[in-house]
Amino acid sequence: MPDSSSQPIFSDPSLTATGGEFGFAPCGELELAYERIGDRDAPAVLLVMGLGSQLVLWPDALCLALVDAGYQVIRFDNRDVGLSSKLDGVTAPGIPELVIKRRLGLSAEVPYTISTMADDAVALMDALDIEQAHVVGASMGGMITQVMAATRPRRVLSAALIMTTTGHRKLRQPSLALQRRLIRKRPKAMDEAIAQSIQTYRLIGSTGFEQTDEEIRAKIERQIHRNVYPAGTLRQLTAIVGSPHRGRLVKQIRQPCLILHGRADPLVPVEAAFDLKDKIRHARLDVIDGWGHDFPNALVPRIADSLVRHLDAAEQR
Repeated sequence: MPDSSSQPIFSDPSLTATGGEFGFAPCGELELAYERIGDRDAPAVLLVMGLGSQLVLWPDALCLALVDAGYQVIRFDNRDVGLSSKLDGVTAPGIPELVIKRRLGLSAEVPYTISTMADDAVALMDALDIEQAHVVGASMGGMITQVMAATRPRRVLSAALIMTTTGHRKLRQPSLALQRRLIRKRPKAMDEAIAQSIQTYRLIGSTGFEQTDEEIRAKIERQIHRNVYPAGTLRQLTAIVGSPHRGRLVKQIRQPCLILHGRADPLVPVEAAFDLKDKIRHARLDVIDGWGHDFPNALVPRIADSLVRHLDAAEQR
């Protein structure tokens, strides 16, 4: 386990493109790996990533665009992924069992919930002496952001909810074939794991923005060579399935809010964005044609522009 310090303690070679400082922050019994980019006196933007995804999946170009716009950026690995603490030995219940219990209205024990992960993010802010931040969450990270904005309103200046959902079971779900693919066992051989990940990326990715296999492979290899931990992804998935939906909770969000979604998203269908807009009436909704459940390089400037406009408007309140 790394030294429990919130100060940068080594340079991760995969992060040098941003010029950020990398370190480990003590968050209760865990340590979260993070990168802090930009002027520490600038307004903070906390980026919260999705299921099984590491902080490096936030595009460097997006992070630097936010810094150029006058913000400092903090991106981090959630618990059980990347270089953050792992809950080794903690057994997660089976996903089919969880789904059945949820549909029947029965309770089920899970290692942790989305609310637990929201507490982690707030603890990271505490460790870095950040009193308030604009919080931007993608996919599962958007679920975490919903909980943070609703339950910790004094800590969250604004919320940006990207390709995410309240989790209400009446919303359209991804196809069963896609669901099965996402929970199947990862091959042990590196080449096979990369090839499988490229195939999955193609299934959930954008149809309206061209991406080469080389571009996709670079993103996948950056994560795989940094850390691979399938058990943590499974526990994160049980946190999603085992947490109550947030349909009522998000109505408590009063901060400026941006809902950013792709019309071609097969993993979190775009109806989830309209559902969020219906429940957070003051939110700005930005739906992008041809965008799936990914961050294609060609779309990053468009995403950055939408985020900067949202952040600037929130700062001017």
